[in-house]
Amino acid sequence: MESGLLQKLVNKSITKEELLRKAEQNSDLLPILLKGVSSSKAAVRYGCAKVLMDLSEKYPEKLYPYMDSFIEILDSKYRILTWNAMAIIANLAKVDKDQKFDAIFDKYYSFLNDEYMVTVANVVGNSSKIALAKPHLVQKITNELLKVENISVTPHLTEECKRVIAEKAIKSLDMFFDKIEAKAKVISFAKRHLDSPRRTLRTEAENFLKKWNQ
Repeated sequence: MESGLLQKLVNKSITKEELLRKAEQNSDLLPILLKGVSSSKAAVRYGCAKVLMDLSEKYPEKLYPYMDSFIEILDSKYRILTWNAMAIIANLAKVDKDQKFDAIFDKYYSFLNDEYMVTVANVVGNSSKIALAKPHLVQKITNELLKVENISVTPHLTEECKRVIAEKAIKSLDMFFDKIEAKAKVISFAKRHLDSPRRTLRTEAENFLKKWNQ
């Protein structure tokens, strides 16, 4: 059953969408999908991770028993799997009755110092989900997002990449601004980007200030 199903991903006799539908109907497939994430075959690895990510959005309570496994995947040598795990963990935050995310808060946000833009952007982009699911972490999350101006430039993270990340940060902060205590700090952060050379960042900052800086 197990290898047969995953083998179908390799020879393309099943699509990710079909696999998703099967998993929606049968929770017994979850451990198989999780095992597939550690496959040496890219089609299986990424196919299973994508299905798990989609499931986590729709059925977080079904995937929550596997939260520890997703936390382990954060350390994957494959960046795409790390990104998938970040999204899954953020989706599971709303059903996190054992406060497992709280225990790995520092680890999750340590990825803001990663050398790859997409990794940093994933942390920032998922932050609003976590903040809305866990209001008690709003201030800590806000403090982390306000640090993105100071991240180091790397060969994979240019000044323009930093502007993309700042734009994502403003978008995320907008989603839970009403719950933030240090509102003045966030307003200042947005104001600093009003003359950015990146047009969409300028627009994001302008819209944010129009909405919140009454």
